Amino acid sequence: MDLRTKFPRSMRVKLAGYVHVARMIDKCRAVLAGTEGEYIYPCPMDERLLEFAGLTSEQFTAAVKANPPDDGVTAWFAQAVKPHQPAELEEWNQKLLARGPSSPESAARFKTYLDAVDPSRTDITAWSDLQDLEEGRVVPRRQPAS
Repeated sequence: MDLRTKFPRSMRVKLAGYVHVARMIDKCRAVLAGTEGEYIYPCPMDERLLEFAGLTSEQFTAAVKANPPDDGVTAWFAQAVKPHQPAELEEWNQKLLARGPSSPESAARFKTYLDAVDPSRTDITAWSDLQDLEEGRVVPRRQPAS
């Protein structure tokens, strides 16, 4: 995967029931190949997923290296993760997708990125939406919270 010429999959793509796994596989493959460009693996979002799953980035990287096709990595991941009830997993998935900046520094970075992509999108408050927007995916406009 060459992230210098194409984008990783959206955080919204689920593998083994988890959001972000597909994107993390893409970024890990790019790091292993030396083609990550400006992408970071493991980034804070990757670390959040790995912590919830009960895995380390070293374990995940070794699995990606050993099981190149998605189905091999997905089978390993499904077997290796700390078990979660379906409702708990879905709640966690939704929280990760809704996660926005968590500090003043993070908020400033978020605003800089958003202003560079589309400053009119004041409805964008989550990193997942900002990534999708920046990478050319359709992000429906959200109604302001009332």
